[in-house]
Amino acid sequence: MNLSIERKLWEQGYKLIAGVDEAGRGPLAGPVVAAVVILPSSVVRIPSLVKEINDSKKLSAKKREELFIKIKKDAVCVGVGISSREEIDEINILQATLLAMRRAVENLKKKPDYIIVDGKQVPFISSFTIPQRSIVRGDSCCSSIAAASIIAKVTRDRLMMQFALRYPQYKFEKHKGYPTKEHIRILREFGPCEIHRRSFGPVKKQMLDARCQKK
Repeated sequence: MNLSIERKLWEQGYKLIAGVDEAGRGPLAGPVVAAVVILPSSVVRIPSLVKEINDSKKLSAKKREELFIKIKKDAVCVGVGISSREEIDEINILQATLLAMRRAVENLKKKPDYIIVDGKQVPFISSFTIPQRSIVRGDSCCSSIAAASIIAKVTRDRLMMQFALRYPQYKFEKHKGYPTKEHIRILREFGPCEIHRRSFGPVKKQMLDARCQKK
């Protein structure tokens, strides 16, 4: 991972560059979590950290936890935003993701000069005064976004571990709500719980099947 994108923006006069990413768009259960990370413009402070940062999906759980602590310690600031299962079902997963991203930026202790976002969409409307751009697969080429992906992933995994204690029969500690074969089997056996996304196909189908069986 490198800082080539951030360097170009630093050279243009932007100093507080916020990388934004999310975790949890694909699961059948739980919230979607977004994170924002502003890395120091003085790379001398974090050379080893930048070398270790990568897309969270390419890292082990142990490595993500280690980097989570380092990023929180060495970053200029970090923000996290969450959209609940209810919000996902009400406004759809894309809009809930963008909402979580906006909340993450708003939770930063320092106002960024520039926002770079993983994906195809930017979270703020066109009238927003801070420049922003989206980068497809940004978590694979941009250190700030990759750092945000780690913060978002670890934060969400920890939340799902808490839900696993509340709903032990669903084994959220194993699949974190993603549609694995085991999760689908459990969903068929027990039906959806409070944190299952009613607007997602497999959950919606299970609810419909349950209604049909009662008739």
